[in-house]
Amino acid sequence: MLTGKTVVLGVTGSIAAYKMANVASMLVKLHADVQVIMTENATNFINPITFETLTGNKCLVDTFDRNFQYSVEHVSLAKKADVFLLAPASADVIGKVAGGIADDMLTTTFMACKCPKLIAPAMNTNMYENPILQDNLKKCEHYGMQIIAPASGRLACGDVGSGKLPPEDELVEAILKEIRFEKDMKGLKVLISAGATCEAIDPVRFITNHSTGKMGFALARVAMHRGADVTIVKASTSAPMPRYVNIVPVTSAQDMFEAFVRLAPEADIIIKAAAVADYTPETVATEKVKKKDGDFSLALKRTTDIIAYLGQHKRPDQFLCGFSMETENMLENSKQKLQKKNLDMIVANNLKVAGAGFGTDTNVVTLITEQEVKELPIMSKEDVACEILTAILQKRNK
Repeated sequence: MLTGKTVVLGVTGSIAAYKMANVASMLVKLHADVQVIMTENATNFINPITFETLTGNKCLVDTFDRNFQYSVEHVSLAKKADVFLLAPASADVIGKVAGGIADDMLTTTFMACKCPKLIAPAMNTNMYENPILQDNLKKCEHYGMQIIAPASGRLACGDVGSGKLPPEDELVEAILKEIRFEKDMKGLKVLISAGATCEAIDPVRFITNHSTGKMGFALARVAMHRGADVTIVKASTSAPMPRYVNIVPVTSAQDMFEAFVRLAPEADIIIKAAAVADYTPETVATEKVKKKDGDFSLALKRTTDIIAYLGQHKRPDQFLCGFSMETENMLENSKQKLQKKNLDMIVANNLKVAGAGFGTDTNVVTLITEQEVKELPIMSKEDVACEILTAILQKRNK
């Protein structure tokens, strides 16, 4: 995922420094070249040998250390860096980089880097809320650095409040957001649905389906990594939600329909990946549910066909992609939906095929447009998302 990318981690003197060992390990597993620079104070919290063992690279601390192949080390490392994450960032080091002070290996390299720079503050709540520290963070933002807001909770000192280093996966996600892909979707607004709608029968029971939201979330995450401004209309899901996207929670098909009516006019690309319940109870259960021969019978009516409505009302420059889950006649049924609902693309799969459908980490899909039918082999849902978004961009740019 990060093959060929160089990530520089700047670790400062904070109790949270130990968490960066896990960040380094996660990045190495994504095939990044991870270089770690520590301040002298940071070595009191975690030994440089830990990072050297995890990354296979020398951990740099002393600006004048001669125990490496000759080069102006802070300059050569700055040139090869694709992203520099300063985490945990102490108040002292934030003040230095905000003021342009370069008095050790970490701050010198930071100053020499032209790559994206991320800063994750970690400190006592009172220090974090100090107006001087806040002014320094604003100054860093003014110079193009990105601030990763700290988490809230119980701190090492016993206080409760803001100042915790964010979870390791959030730090890794911030790096992926910066360097995983070229930003070929920058400036595009993407609207995606995810999850299963629920239609209430009574205060206890409801009609739904097996959708977990994994495919919709994969699309949202990849689009975000490629630079898009992503909004998810989220029904019921069990998959972990992607970060750095806008979430609009809904419950029923009608809720989802109203959300799309409100949000669709501003979107450049709309992908309806959610599994919407086809039916909703016609009236409340006390009137229509009755026991008959040991079973419950229920009067139902069809829910609004959201994708058909969007097809009728889309702008000429708007791209509309739907999903078609079939158990038979997949191509024929999907092509009919493509034309009938005025879609630009439909992603079809057969729920009977191994590795496809709800709840899996893989999918087997066919991309269908008016001009082309492209079958994809079984692959992860994130890889499927990459293929779908690439196909959408290619068709939009024709």
